[in-house]
Amino acid sequence: MGIDHKSPIPLHAQLSELLKEEIFKGLHIEKIPSERELMERFSVSRSTVRNAINTLVQDGVLEKIHGRGTFISFQPVEEWLGNLSTYNDIIREMCLKPGIKLLRQGIDTSKENALPLGANEVYVIERLRYADDIPVAIEKQYYPLEIGQKLGQFDLNNAPIYDILETSLGITLAEAENVITARVPTCDEARLLEIEPFTSVLETKKIIYDLESNPVEYERSIYRSDMYSFRIKLSRSRS
Repeated sequence: MGIDHKSPIPLHAQLSELLKEEIFKGLHIEKIPSERELMERFSVSRSTVRNAINTLVQDGVLEKIHGRGTFISFQPVEEWLGNLSTYNDIIREMCLKPGIKLLRQGIDTSKENALPLGANEVYVIERLRYADDIPVAIEKQYYPLEIGQKLGQFDLNNAPIYDILETSLGITLAEAENVITARVPTCDEARLLEIEPFTSVLETKKIIYDLESNPVEYERSIYRSDMYSFRIKLSRSRS
């Protein structure tokens, strides 16, 4: 990983992107290297380093503390539980760029994935989710065959499925049940998320129902625990 001094992209822009990617991957803890270290590592001037750092400060990734240095202020993506928001909306609210890559789609006959939808076979759509070009989640969504095959006619690489369901297919999403647990990723999951094999990930299992309480979607997703968090507001009930 380095800087291309022959690229038309300004050096400070390349450096800010490289530093951001390293921060998101957890390569820097609390602080980034000093200006001198960055200058020597990337063979760039002090002004290039400072411009790159100022860009990350403006983006909220870094924070300058007078007399102490430049610290990492990046916070993981936060999803508020209680609303059926699309992933793209959640990422944009964090001032990040969402991205989606379709990994596979087709019929799935496993009982584990079909049972929550009360079916013998379902249609699966598996996608890799990004935030600022960093892989954040592996999303596996299962649908009744009729719904899934209709979804399969759309370009799902960058399409919000909730919007397709409601706008194009006329299905109103009403409520959901969600279970969140922690586990170790498989080797394939770790490779896709670009994390170490023994890093803990968050797994969600969610069933979404329509207005008639029919199950529309069963989702099993894996999230990087260093990049994604779930938040919920609770109130105490009183008799």
